[in-house]
Amino acid sequence: MIIDKSYSKTDLIDLINDLDLPIVHSHQDNKRDLQDKFIACMNETFKIKDNFYEIKTKQQLIDYLQNKNPKKILSIKEKQDVMKICKKIIRYCKINYDITMTDYDDHQAMIDDMHYIKQFGDIPSVRRCCRLMNQDINMKNLKFNPLISPQVKKDLEEKKIIKQVKNYKLTIRYATEEEPIIISFD
Repeated sequence: MIIDKSYSKTDLIDLINDLDLPIVHSHQDNKRDLQDKFIACMNETFKIKDNFYEIKTKQQLIDYLQNKNPKKILSIKEKQDVMKICKKIIRYCKINYDITMTDYDDHQAMIDDMHYIKQFGDIPSVRRCCRLMNQDINMKNLKFNPLISPQVKKDLEEKKIIKQVKNYKLTIRYATEEEPIIISFD
C-alpha cells in the first residue's frame, strides 16, 4: 500500500483520531513514520467508527489513502487564480453591485466565474463570494452554493457551536429594610 503524497502529517493524524484507528502516534512522529504506522495497521483487524469521511471498511480506507487528498485539489497556481477571481467578485459586491466599475464586461462573465469557483468551497474567500453574490438583487434568480468537503463542514459546525456559547448570570441581592429581595437574570 502506498499513501499518496498529498496527505500531510496533520491530515494523517486527523484520520487516526476521527476514525479511532489503533495507531499510537506522538507529535514527534514525522509524515514517513505515520505512513509506516498506517501500513502496519492495515495488517491488523480493527473497527472503524462512524465518521464524516463516510469510510466504513478497511478497503475504503486504503482506497481513500491511495487517491489524492480531496482537500488538496488545487495547485498553488490554480489557487492563486481562484483567489484573483474572488477578489474581483468581492470588489464588485463592495461597490454596491455596480458592474461598470469592474473588469467584467457583463453579468454572464461573472456568473461563469462564480460557477467555476463555487466548486472550491473549502476556501473561505469562495464561501464569502457566494454569500455576497446571493445578496445581489441583479441575480435574484440565481443562488450560488459552494461545495464544501465534509471535513470543512465539521470544522464550520464546531466553530458555530463555540460561538453560540451563552453565559447566564444570576445576581442575588439580599433584602434590607429599604429594599425587598431582587432576583435578576441577565
